[in-house]
Amino acid sequence: MTISPEFTRRKRLVVMVKEPRPGRVKTRLGRDIGMVPAARWFRHQTQALLRRMRDPRWDIVLAVAQDRDGMISRVWPKDLAKRPQGRGDLGDRMRRMLRQSPPGPVCVIGADIPGIERHHIAEAFAALGDHDTVFGPAPDGGYWLVGLKRTASVPPTLFEGVRWSSEHALADSKATVPGHRIAQVATLQDVDTVADLP
Repeated sequence: MTISPEFTRRKRLVVMVKEPRPGRVKTRLGRDIGMVPAARWFRHQTQALLRRMRDPRWDIVLAVAQDRDGMISRVWPKDLAKRPQGRGDLGDRMRRMLRQSPPGPVCVIGADIPGIERHHIAEAFAALGDHDTVFGPAPDGGYWLVGLKRTASVPPTLFEGVRWSSEHALADSKATVPGHRIAQVATLQDVDTVADLP
């Protein structure tokens, strides 16, 4: 029996994070509940998410927002690899993380989705078995996960022209991977305002 090369490569889960300082994270939520409580919520949410995501089936990499203090923050588990997100909009930063990953399946998620469980990540990686790209939609037209099989180079058009923070973000992102077989997994809610809190 021949084993497909992409299944012999390590899977990689990239978590986009930012140091949870008041006024620098979840500012829309902060306008509802205060900047300090919003930062506290994000810190606890991120720590809980990282504990839940640990799994021998994949490696976790923290993509830390471009900030020297963020890279050395004591908030992050010491045993997890960290990479700077770099500059640019969300698309620039996610594309950079995908390009810098070694060949093999890679998924990128945000840290502000309380409903993510290990089985959601496993489903996304499984979908990459016979698809090139996978998205995890959010109810607002965006998405909480994007993944690539990474058996070829990252498309140069990936995330170009995406209308971020809008109901068009998912549709726009799909349009930037022409010719890709695209899968979708579960719809999950991110937290932007107090109405989104579980």
